[in-house]
Amino acid sequence: MLFTLKHSDILNGNAQVHLARATLTPTRPKALHDHDFFELFWVQNGKVRHHLQDRAETLTEGDLIFMRPGQPHALQGRGEHALIVSISIHPGTIKALVKRHPGLCGHLFWAKGPIAQTHRNIRQLAALNHAAVQLEQSDCGSLAAEGFLLPLCAELTADNFPPDMPGWLTEACRAAKDPATFRDGAAGLVALTGKAHPHVSRMMRKHLGITPSDYVNQQRMAFAARALITDAEPVGQIAADCGLPNMSHFHKLFRAAYGHTPLQYRQKYQRQIIQPV
Repeated sequence: MLFTLKHSDILNGNAQVHLARATLTPTRPKALHDHDFFELFWVQNGKVRHHLQDRAETLTEGDLIFMRPGQPHALQGRGEHALIVSISIHPGTIKALVKRHPGLCGHLFWAKGPIAQTHRNIRQLAALNHAAVQLEQSDCGSLAAEGFLLPLCAELTADNFPPDMPGWLTEACRAAKDPATFRDGAAGLVALTGKAHPHVSRMMRKHLGITPSDYVNQQRMAFAARALITDAEPVGQIAADCGLPNMSHFHKLFRAAYGHTPLQYRQKYQRQIIQPV
């Protein structure tokens, strides 16, 4: 028998969210449950077995799950110290967010099809927990709820990665936006995954339609374009910062991406705003 949790029984007064932490027992759930509210939960520690109607998945520390109403599930600890942080969210809050921010359509709580899932690395998990503590100490009203949800949703939807792309690849692609990673080229991205280059290449072609080198060069050129119009560094230094000391290669990549040479791009788009005269 399916048990349904109601937001009217969980959210008190004007509260739009409710935060709970639980150490899960290793006992297999007797039944699944669903709810009429949205739920965001993540694995804070250990491993968790996530039971769904058609399958069961093992979640590990840092996995972040976006549950929609009417999606039956149950949780089971794997081993000791399996800790979950769960946030129940009023459906009105979720509807209001997407109404004001249409870019959220098709992502996270607003995705169609499979349950949206992503992964937070150690640094990101620490930031998420810090935000959760602030939320817990608030009145949990609309402002506090949106103050927690919007930065997280903005970060997770900024890259617009396919929802079915593996979490390890999504995290590596996000990290590859950092010059410390893309300076090392495709090898830097692949190293972050801990997987073989051919496997990473196959998965990137499947989900993004490009190779690791293509993706890294996109990030390099985006970085170069920003640098060209926001500071006065010589073009050669910007190329070196991208990990491309060969100026001919740098010019070829930049022209292919933006239709101008780096100097032409700077002359066309750089504006003096801070000290205009």
